[in-house]
Amino acid sequence: MVFSSAIFLFAFFPFYLLAVSCVRNIRVSNAILLVMSLLFYAWGEPVYLLLMLASMGVNYLLALPAETCREDDRIKRHAMVSLIVVFNLTLLGVFKYAGFAVASLNALLGTGLPVPEIPLPVGISFFTFQTMSYGIDVYRGTCDVQRQPVKFMLYVSFFPQLIAGPIVKYHDIEAQLSRRSTDAGEIAEGIRRFIIGLSKKLLLANVFGQTADRIYSLDSGDLNILLAWAAAITYCLQIYFDFSGYSDMAIGLGRMAGFTFMENFNYPYIAGSLRDFWKRWHISLTTWFREYVYFPLGGNRKGSLRTGVNRMTVFLLTGLWHGAMWTFVLWGAFHGVFQLLETYAVHPQRWKRRFLAHIYTLAVVAAGFVIFRAEGVGQAGVMIGNLLIGFRFTETGLAEIMALCTPFHLLMLAVGITACTPLLSDTAGRLAVKWGNRQAMTGVKYAASLVLLALCVMSLAASTYNPFIYFRF
Repeated sequence: MVFSSAIFLFAFFPFYLLAVSCVRNIRVSNAILLVMSLLFYAWGEPVYLLLMLASMGVNYLLALPAETCREDDRIKRHAMVSLIVVFNLTLLGVFKYAGFAVASLNALLGTGLPVPEIPLPVGISFFTFQTMSYGIDVYRGTCDVQRQPVKFMLYVSFFPQLIAGPIVKYHDIEAQLSRRSTDAGEIAEGIRRFIIGLSKKLLLANVFGQTADRIYSLDSGDLNILLAWAAAITYCLQIYFDFSGYSDMAIGLGRMAGFTFMENFNYPYIAGSLRDFWKRWHISLTTWFREYVYFPLGGNRKGSLRTGVNRMTVFLLTGLWHGAMWTFVLWGAFHGVFQLLETYAVHPQRWKRRFLAHIYTLAVVAAGFVIFRAEGVGQAGVMIGNLLIGFRFTETGLAEIMALCTPFHLLMLAVGITACTPLLSDTAGRLAVKWGNRQAMTGVKYAASLVLLALCVMSLAASTYNPFIYFRF
């Protein structure tokens, strides 16, 4: 079940809204939210609900000895942390990477080992990272052991962030599991944030996704430089509105229940360097890798060579986290290489002409997402080649270019590019100051949200195209 589906909007969401509006007792609220979260997950994958429950149970039990483990008993603490990490990575490895590893081994060595075909449990990358960070934090002393199973299970399985994040670290919401409050204003703001995310998904991401899919489905001989860049740009817009829209919906749903999740995106396409881009893109994943991988490896404290190795390691793992395909590994390596170039050679943040730094960043990000989107390394190579030297124009290729130059496509492109920047929010802020009437501005925002909701419902009714990119990660 995804948030942009009819079954969620018209069946599940009303019950959730009723629960968060009427229940004020924290224990009762936690129990209801846990049951709803488990039902949400079981709707699509009832078998893998047992896997998630088993994962929660093992991680819960492994963290309990932390209370009796002396602070100076470093050997025991390191052993327990290692056990937690090994368990969670093994779980992730079996269900997400086993087939990829065997297939790669067969290709490398020419062996004929049977490739396991294990369906990927939805959200396993997200809930595994959350359970693992909980155990690590407990043994680090960052947070206390949670002895109430309902609270721990709710932290892991709370449905707004279960499927696609933001990745929530336990110490960020530890207090909210015991003490939180909400009122009509908070619920209304949560609904408005949810509608904004839903609009990004249905009204923008789906439109750009159809264009990108159409170009990627063309025969390689019909591609050219214009189509390749059109595919790159539309996919950049699709993945941003798709994923940031889902994050907005998750943050809004959490706010309705009194939870505050971290922001996951901060206008990444206005970044002036790749380093700046990764401070703005998928922030919860970036901070997770920084806190649990980069810093433990030594960060930038052990010399420039070690710093470079640590950064490349993090980006290779970031790419692999996204999926068991070589295109994801290449995408991670691609960003890692540019991170090293910016650290030791290029330094776009020092360029005097800032617009050149923005163009450079957008070009690199777009090229990276071409690799990310490709169905294989071969297709990625073809698309990258056309981005650079695709000056062959076939009749089909020219027809596809003309099909993309309709007023609708051009209008949506302009809307999408504008919505990627803080222009709309900055304009609204200036108008609020100019008018000096916050209530009037609030009324305008809620009226606009109602219009967007109506458009979303019409879009949902009129179209069957409704994929979700991060659903498979």
